[in-house]
Amino acid sequence: MLGRQLASPLLTFDSPTRLSFSTPDRAIASPNIACLNVNSSQALPSNLIQGAWTSHFPRKKWTIHSSAQIDNLTLNDEDKKTWETCREALSAFEFSIEEKDKILGKAFGHVHSPYWGEERKREVPKFEIVNEILDHLRSLGLSDDDLYKLVKKFPEVLGCSLDKELKTNVQILEKDWGIKGKSLRNLLLRNPKVLGYNVDCKGDCMAQCTRCWVRF
Repeated sequence: MLGRQLASPLLTFDSPTRLSFSTPDRAIASPNIACLNVNSSQALPSNLIQGAWTSHFPRKKWTIHSSAQIDNLTLNDEDKKTWETCREALSAFEFSIEEKDKILGKAFGHVHSPYWGEERKREVPKFEIVNEILDHLRSLGLSDDDLYKLVKKFPEVLGCSLDKELKTNVQILEKDWGIKGKSLRNLLLRNPKVLGYNVDCKGDCMAQCTRCWVRF
């Protein structure tokens, strides 16, 4: 009998043909598993039963990392308003609300990014900081269409330090490599991560490869 096979405090039957999971503090990894319509006379596939037992994750963590919606982030009302203001800083570009949240989330540590490794702490983005970085990139000869491509390819740029990384790295490119003007624009569109480089291992690995000049 199906009911006898699945007897568990995690499972309840609310009708003869409906199987639901009563886990108020948990979220199922696949939304389609959260509520299953089954015929009580049919056997439930064993792999689906296993998935129901092993696919539980904390609701907030799963939601943030999958959709990055602002309403699901752990922010107070004031911080939410600040976040929404930062969305406006990206209004010049054709990003959806979800894309804006993902960009800001990756830039400021709310969505995991391999670029930062473990060093990025969560913080609420500030409109002034985001706007200053965008204005600086425009001053390098990048159009809004260029910025759309750059930010989409490298959203973490909004979380980099303007003075210690962006400005310093542009000076290095101009002084040491003679890259400026149109050549600089082309480089930034091709490899925008160069704006965030802050390590030069000089061949002696420091295990910070995502931000090392050795990749240049």
